[in-house]
This record gives sequence, structure tokens and C-alpha cells, in this order.
Amino acid sequence: MPLLRHLPEDVMSFADEHLIPLVDPGLGNSAYLVDLGDGRALAVDASRDLRALRAAADRRGLTVAFAADTHLHADFLTGALQLAAADGATVLASAAGHRAFPHRPLGDGDEVDLGGLTLRALATPGHTDEHLSFLLLDDGSELGVFTGGSLIVGSAARTDLQGAERAESLARAQYHSLQRLAALPDATAVWPTHGAGSFCSAPPGSERTTTIGTQKRANDLLAAPDEDAFVARLLGSLGSYPAYFDRLGEINRRGPALLTATPGLARITPADVRALVADGAHLIDARPVTEFAAGHIPGAVSNPLRPAFATWLGWLLPGDAPLAFVLSPDQDPIELAWQAAKIGYDRLAGQLAGGMDAWRTDGGPVETIGLVTADRIGSRPVLDVRQTSEFASGHIPGAAHHELGDLAGGGHRTADGTVVMCGHGERAMTAASLLARRGARDLAVLVGGVQDWAKATGRRLADGS
Repeated sequence: MPLLRHLPEDVMSFADEHLIPLVDPGLGNSAYLVDLGDGRALAVDASRDLRALRAAADRRGLTVAFAADTHLHADFLTGALQLAAADGATVLASAAGHRAFPHRPLGDGDEVDLGGLTLRALATPGHTDEHLSFLLLDDGSELGVFTGGSLIVGSAARTDLQGAERAESLARAQYHSLQRLAALPDATAVWPTHGAGSFCSAPPGSERTTTIGTQKRANDLLAAPDEDAFVARLLGSLGSYPAYFDRLGEINRRGPALLTATPGLARITPADVRALVADGAHLIDARPVTEFAAGHIPGAVSNPLRPAFATWLGWLLPGDAPLAFVLSPDQDPIELAWQAAKIGYDRLAGQLAGGMDAWRTDGGPVETIGLVTADRIGSRPVLDVRQTSEFASGHIPGAAHHELGDLAGGGHRTADGTVVMCGHGERAMTAASLLARRGARDLAVLVGGVQDWAKATGRRLADGS
């Protein structure tokens, strides 16, 4: 039986009553849980970290019957296999993705009966070759479309994840995919996966869902006069992306390992930490910037536990080496382990039991990195580690610029006495910790960002790159 009467207000009513967006602010992505009205649910683009989805399903007493993936995700591991194992969900995905695990392969125009609603697969290549959008229909009328990494709010997802040499051809495919989606009725809701904060090329903004009509009026890419202009605009908007993106697509094709228990961190001793590091493990200090600055284990990489923790873990640390951690007593090791797990970092050796107090008691060496306010920089050299687009929008005159992600390879050297800065301090401290590992001395991290500098000095920011 149809659920609605196909009026625009009914589309809004459906979203309010049956659609549950599940936003991951760290990755800038949204998954969706659709209440099918009979105790079953459809999950779309669920990540391996299923905590929010499970909580939403439990509140409504739902079992996930279908788990749909719009594409082979590069920025997180799919949770579809976990849902298949735990709930018996049918995995729905593109036949062109050649996934190496049980799923229902779909091609363009294929439909899945959800029981009262229908899900129709639309081939929308561009972000990936095998990308599908999923059109949700009620008695033949369009309710909304899960657009994944095709049409997103104010833009379209990046097309260079298959390599720079394919970026243009996939951008041309993306143009035709967006034109196809734009032909849907204006009232059709648009439910993208990638949103603000995603390195899959989403612009800033608070809106994470939209409608076809709104995007036809407001999306600069849809306003491009022709295919060539579209391609130029899309490719011109692409910045850097985390290194781990190059690995996850293939892992998602093969199928990530099932989690048999809640991720967590074992407690390890200072002696364990020394032995692990000597054997090639990496030490990550997840404490806040001020605590790391006041004293940390030499060689530790600062990556404060926050929503963006997973992004920088995957950008800066290898995925095939053991990882040990230092946390504050009030930080949650389970949260850290989940963030690592959702991007495929499962080799977690543990956390230092007792934290830095235990390290000091054991006689371990401690290093510090200074914090400096904007009015105390003086004539010291400045290194800005924000993204290129951030730097171009305004920076301290004379500042050197290297994105934080570029520092992972080890080629950059910084003069002793440099002040490292970003927007707030977290990325700057990560950069300073990497530079200190390579021998830089007397580093300091700016407390705040460029606007703090402008206010403290009364000087204008430089713009451009």
C-alpha cells in the first residue's frame, strides 16, 4: 500500500516521520535510516561505526532489512556487511562494483520492493565509476533520492579519487549524472552522503539535505552553461584529500572484516610502549593541545581526540603498523577505537595505563612545545598548515605554507624557532609534533588563528596563495 498521497507536503511529512539522517561531523558525511513502517528499516551508506544507527533503530524497534551503498566509499568502511551479519540485511550495491561478498547487484533502472515503497537504482557515475543513486518511490511517485557522492548540497563530489589521469573523464560523467538527477521533479528531496566537512569536495554550509528544485536554483555546477564549463568548475574546486582514501575503496570492494566485539584499547605499561616503538609502532598522543604542549613523550604525534581525529589519523599514520596511544584520564578510549575502526585502523596496541603520570614515574623522558599568543610572535618565522583554500582566503603576511597532510611524507624541513599555526591550534600542534620528530627545535604553536593575529596586531591579512 502506498504510504503517501504524492503531494509536496507529503514528501516533507515522509522525511519528518520516516527518514532519520545520521551525521558524522568528523568525516562530514550522512548515513540514513528509513523506517519502512512495518518494523523493518533501510540503511543507506552506513559506516562501520554503527552506534548512531543502532541507537536510532532501537528507539523505534527496527530491524535493518536492507543496507544500500551508493558507491565504494573512500572515506569510511561500509557497515553493510555488519548489518547483513547481525540483522540479516540484504546488501544492495552496484553490479559494476564487483564486490567480493554476498549482495544483490543492481544496474540502472533495477528496482527493489521494500514493502510499500520501491527503491530504484539510477546509474550516476562520476565520483566513482560504479556509482548509483537510489530513488525512493511511493506508488510510482518520487519521494527523494539518495545521491551519495553525485549531487550534493551546493556542489558535486570530487572525481579524482581514481587518479588524476581520470579526473576529467569522470567529471564529464558527473556532468551527465547531475543533468539526469536535475530532470527529477523539483519537489524531490535530495539526500546526499557527503556534506560540509567532507574531503570528498563538499562546500561549507549547515544544510545537509536539499531538493532538486533548490539545487537547480542555487548549485553553481548545475548553473554551468555547458559540459566544458562544468568540468572546469568542478576540477578547479578540488583540494587535497587524506592519504587513506587511496586504500579504502578496494577494502570496501573485498569487504571489511566483521567486528566481533566492541572496539577498545588494552592498557599497556611504559615498558610496553618503549618496546612497541622500538619494533616500529607509532605513538599517538590524543590529549588536548595544552596538555601535549606541557609535556609529552618524545616522538609522539599529537592528534587530539575530537570529531576530526579519524581524518588526521588516516592522513598521517600508516594503516599497516601498530598504534599506541596516550590519553587523558577523562578521555574515552572506546570513542577513539571506534573512530579508528571506521577507517580501517584495527592494529591498536593499546593505551598507556596511567597516562603521562605513569610515564614520568617510570623515569621516561619528556619534551615540551611552547604555546604563543598572536601578540608575541614578533619576528619569528611562521608556518601555516591549513588547507590551500583557507590560506588563500587570508594569512599572515610572509607566512610559509605547507598543508598538514603534506608533512606526513617527511620531506619538509622547518627552521628552528618557527611558530606553527592553523585555525585553532589542533592541526598546528600535530604539525609541530611531526617537525619535532625530524629534529626541529624551539617550535611554538599559535593559540588561535589568523583573525586573532589581525586583532592583536591591527594589521591586514594577506590573501591569495
